[in-house]
Amino acid sequence: MTGSSPQDRYKAVWLIFFILGLGTLLPWNFFMTATMYFNSRLKDDPSLSSANMNVTGMEKFISANDSHTSHANVNITGNEKPHPSYLQSIFDNMMTLCAMLPLLVFTCLNSFIHQRIPQQVRILCSLAAIFLVFMITAILVKISMEPLPFFIVTMVKIVFINSFGAILQGSLFGLAGLLPASYTAPIMSGQGLAGTFAALAMICAIASGSELEDSAFGYFITACVVILVAIGSYIMLPRLDFFRYYSMKDKTEYRVHEIHSEMETKVDLIKKEELNGVESKHAANGASHASGHSTSVLSIFKKIWVMALSVSLVFTVTIGVFPSVTVAVKPTIAGLTWAKYFTPVSCFLMFNVFDWAGRSLTTVTMWPGKDSRLLPCMVVARVVFIPLFMLCNVQPRHNLPVFFGHDAWYIIFMIFFAISNGYLASLCMCLGPKKVLSHEAETAGTIMAFFLSLGLAMGAIFSFAFKHSV
Repeated sequence: MTGSSPQDRYKAVWLIFFILGLGTLLPWNFFMTATMYFNSRLKDDPSLSSANMNVTGMEKFISANDSHTSHANVNITGNEKPHPSYLQSIFDNMMTLCAMLPLLVFTCLNSFIHQRIPQQVRILCSLAAIFLVFMITAILVKISMEPLPFFIVTMVKIVFINSFGAILQGSLFGLAGLLPASYTAPIMSGQGLAGTFAALAMICAIASGSELEDSAFGYFITACVVILVAIGSYIMLPRLDFFRYYSMKDKTEYRVHEIHSEMETKVDLIKKEELNGVESKHAANGASHASGHSTSVLSIFKKIWVMALSVSLVFTVTIGVFPSVTVAVKPTIAGLTWAKYFTPVSCFLMFNVFDWAGRSLTTVTMWPGKDSRLLPCMVVARVVFIPLFMLCNVQPRHNLPVFFGHDAWYIIFMIFFAISNGYLASLCMCLGPKKVLSHEAETAGTIMAFFLSLGLAMGAIFSFAFKHSV
């Protein structure tokens, strides 16, 4: 080992962080994709849960979104579709509530407990807990339950998934904060791919006409496999020299090793007293370094508050209209096939693909820089997407006119909306920990993760108002 830092051979550390990013969101994206299955299990008559498992792809998609779009007259089997049960009508709102509140609370807690609980324990235990929840979810697909107990169990699982997911996400961003700025990007890119993967799974399920039960079981088993891969990847991470060098403990060990190596080569030229003096000085430096670790969370936040508020605003705008408003936009171009795939392709797939592209763009460039005033201005400018989507062909609507009726407007807005979300969010997450000292980077990363979750929660709250305003 020379004075230069080790290289990330074969981009192994980058790929591991990408896999871990994929593992943080892919399970939850599959969970949301399976809302059609959950709604089918919440009918008033439990026997309908199995009797209606042969609904075709188009019918499944209509039934899943019927509670959002209020198309009560859509026919599924030739007769008028019955009104949703009470549990079906509150499922989406309760799912959002049970997801966002634990996410926010436990991300906040992680900002403090990360200094008391080792990150290896936090990450591995979180992954193991999420894996266990999805294994139980997959097993319950094959077990009949009354609607109310199934609803309660599902909400409890959502709370657990997002509680451990918050700890996992905050710990990963804190861990990435120890590495060069470009190593936060693969986490964001992996999370973006998770949404794309889930959207493709939804489209394939619609195209194949597969049964809801089979599709849901496939989602949950796939999520379990991804989590296992993430666990294996994380176990390999500490064995890589590049990661060990940039983690603070092992970086110190590298420096001590180098000092000792130089001492050994000059041992015949150095007196014992001088050697003791060097050791005393090194001990003093270690004490000074340790005192630096006592920096308060508030003092670190004062250094990164612009980035923290920026990433929070990015996700407040995004979740405020996606998917509550964007999913309600209806096509104006005639055609059964276009109508069948308009929402899954133009809304879900397009958003996730271009969001992933925006997140991945930070691996190429990080403009503007961490001290630029242009970055927060660009974040604030995204607020314009809220009225733009509300003025598209959202149905039903009661207050606002349709100003951008053509489908092309909606698609153009979605492209720029998704790219800006991915790029600006990833840029803020990458640059935030780089505005503090190296030993403060992990705390800065967890603070950034908290404000990311705060943005998600605020967006979920505002989404009700934006949808009602249309």
